Amino acid sequence: MDYYLVALISYFFGSIPFGFILTKIFIKKDIRDIGSGNIGATNALRAGSKLIGYSTLILDVTKAVLPVLFIKFSYPNLVYISALCVFLGHLFPVWLKFKGGKGVATYVGILFSINFILGFTFGIVWIVTYLLSKFSSLASILASISIPIFVFLSETNNAIFYLIMFVLIFYTHRENIKRLINKQETKTKIY
Repeated sequence: MDYYLVALISYFFGSIPFGFILTKIFIKKDIRDIGSGNIGATNALRAGSKLIGYSTLILDVTKAVLPVLFIKFSYPNLVYISALCVFLGHLFPVWLKFKGGKGVATYVGILFSINFILGFTFGIVWIVTYLLSKFSSLASILASISIPIFVFLSETNNAIFYLIMFVLIFYTHRENIKRLINKQETKTKIY
């Protein structure tokens, strides 16, 4: 029973579409009609409001931190189930016909909740890649692949979990990857 309850609660936390909610409330627009049509923080920035963009980022991180940390301390053997279900909730929210975000901010929340070192590793790779390229998508992809590599090299457990997370992020960025290859990707200004 614990497995199903943890999975369900984690999924519903992850499925809260903050980018969609904030743009509807504050600028009376549907974020799915703006820019890439994605509900995440990067596209919320494209909506024309840094406040909405950064708020979406913080809330998308937080919606992972709350359930994953709770499960980590209450049911530690279920933490990876919680993390995966939070992430899947963000990618495939029931409220938006299972069309959600790309999962990067939510993944950051998961990483910091499970292991601070992994969160900082992701952050450093993301920041360095972004500063060099100005592509948020490229930074997200490279930071995501750095985690299973780091976990594998440090010989800690659950490299497979992080590899699965990378594959999901790679999948959500497939259109960005095509644009990067064709040199058509839009650079993102985050400050």
